[in-house]
Amino acid sequence: MLAQILDKLRTRDVEDAAEPDTRVALAAATLLLEVAWADHNIAESEITMIRHVLAEQLQLPGEEIEEVITASREHHDESVGLFQFTQTINDAWTEPEKYELVLNLWRLALADETIDRFEEHMIRKIAELLYVSHSRFIQAKRMARQD
Repeated sequence: MLAQILDKLRTRDVEDAAEPDTRVALAAATLLLEVAWADHNIAESEITMIRHVLAEQLQLPGEEIEEVITASREHHDESVGLFQFTQTINDAWTEPEKYELVLNLWRLALADETIDRFEEHMIRKIAELLYVSHSRFIQAKRMARQD
């Protein structure tokens, strides 16, 4: 079943995928990869953090995590924007869940112990598209730095 869904997702038809949880997981993973790639270098620590977020926030089992990361890398390479991914998340998640994703984006940016200005810009853009308020955006940044 997951393989069929990922095949649909690879054809860039995210909205028609049969399994909403997989669609949301792919959207979240793609946004995480966008932040990781913002500085044009995806460190192994960032991939480890993405795996952790997918396991903790989305509660995906280990074998699905690798499939979702692979599919999201393909979507990242083919993607022309963030809207389809943020819209998928907006349709599925509450504000606290979206805040948690923004918090995890900050944690991801800090995985290599430095926040690049391009990473910060990408997180800001994603937070705006997720309708996370500026105050919550700043709160997430502060929380991530305290971790």
